[in-house]
Amino acid sequence: MQYSEKVMDHFMNPRNVGVIENPDGYGKIGNASCGDMMEIFLRIEDDIIKDVKFRTFGCASAIATSSISTEMILGKKVSEALEVTNKAVAEALDGLPPQKMHCSVLAEDAIKAAIEDYLKKKNN
Repeated sequence: MQYSEKVMDHFMNPRNVGVIENPDGYGKIGNASCGDMMEIFLRIEDDIIKDVKFRTFGCASAIATSSISTEMILGKKVSEALEVTNKAVAEALDGLPPQKMHCSVLAEDAIKAAIEDYLKKKNN
């Protein structure tokens, strides 16, 4: 299995690792096929993602997709973050091995779960 330099960089030096206490949005997604688990924490002000953190238990691809997806949504409007797809996450990493594409789906789903949590809280 060959990883791109970007995958290795984000795996060895993950960005935005951690937890936000009392987040505005929180999403937790697991992939039963490989056992990876991803959590996304969002701080949102005026519908702009001001801070994002993640915790991921998983392989190099899961950590790299978590890291780069947080970079992709930081500073974006909530509506723009909802448009991030697993394909865009994989492309931002210069590709993933075919058997690891499910990790990019995990990142997309975790972001969407955190935003759905935010929207649910906002509308209550």
